[in-house]
Parts: sequence; structure tokens; C-alpha cells
Amino acid sequence: MQNNVVFGRLYIVCDCIMKLAYLNLLWIVFSVGGLIVFGSIPASVSLFTIVRKWLINKETDLPIFHTFFQIYKNEFLKSNKLGFILVIMGLFLYYDFKLIMANGGILQYTLMVPLLLISLFYVITLLYIFPVYVHFDQKVFQYFKNSFYIGLINIDITILMVLLITLIGFFFSIIPGLFPFFCLSLPGVSIMWGAALSFRRIEKKQQKISA
Repeated sequence: MQNNVVFGRLYIVCDCIMKLAYLNLLWIVFSVGGLIVFGSIPASVSLFTIVRKWLINKETDLPIFHTFFQIYKNEFLKSNKLGFILVIMGLFLYYDFKLIMANGGILQYTLMVPLLLISLFYVITLLYIFPVYVHFDQKVFQYFKNSFYIGLINIDITILMVLLITLIGFFFSIIPGLFPFFCLSLPGVSIMWGAALSFRRIEKKQQKISA
């Protein structure tokens, strides 16, 4: 009887590992299929949607490939608008940092603090943007506002998400051979898990206010 329980749990663990590896493989294939530039964002949206269904809706037996492909196809244009804005924001910060570091002097010290603050806002938004996108039906610019807002008011969970991603990065540095199999699926689960906690916390607060 005890052996059956052990084998049952072992099967569940192995099944989860295989699903994460398969999901990551689909993300790579569809990202490359969209020439990376146009494929990585809709592929990421597909991945986060499936992870959300696993964690929040408890749909653990959904057809992974069919679901991934349908989401990728349906969200291709809208998600790429989101991705375009993210890339522009990231490039803006990158070149601002380069410009400030190149100039040096008083200008560097004057502008570095506000730029670091803006970068922090960007990182918070980046952490929540995909979970918010797959959880809510909103206009593109609302995703940015709500991602930052949710991440800021749940800063403890946001910090936990950063720590988990750092831990995963450390894990990959120890066993780099696992990186191609779990490079986004494992961080995606951590991010979606943290975001789900934030969503539930906000929903409880709203229920208390409306009660």
C-alpha cells in the first residue's frame, strides 16, 4: 500500500517534469517559427495561458499542443503589439544607461537614480505583464498599468518571484544541460504562481470592500 502511494507520487512528479519540458519545447519551436522577433511573445503568451490553466483552473489534462497552437494563432497580432512596446521600453532604458555611463561626471550621478527607479518599475511590469495578459481581457496599455500596480501593491510576492527566478538561474548554472528543456517553463510556473497569489489577494480585498 505504501509503495503504491510512493509510486503514485513519483508518477505525478515525472508527469509534471515531462509536461514542463514539452511546453518549453513548444515555446522554442513556435518562437523560432515566428522568426523569434515575431514568435517569442505569442509563444510566451501561449505558455503562460497553459500554466495558468494548470495552476488556477486545475486543467491538468488539457491537450497541450492544440491549446498552445490555438492561443498562438489567436493572440499573434495583439500579443506582438504588447511585445513591441516592451522592447521599445527596454531599448530606451538600455541606451539611456549607455549614454549616462559614457558621459560620466555630475550628469551621471544626477540621472542615474531616476533611471534606476524607472528600470525597477520596468522590471516589476515585466514580471506581471504575461500573467495579467492571460488572466484579464483588457486593452494593451491597461496591461502595463495594471501589471505595475499589482506588482507594487504586492511587493512581498514580487520580491519572492525575483528570488525564485534567481534560484532557478542558479540551478541552471549548476546543471546547464537542463536549460534548453526548462528555460522558460520553470520560471513561467514560478511567475504565474506568484501572480496568482497576488490576484487572489486583490480579489479578497475587493470582496471585503463590497461586503
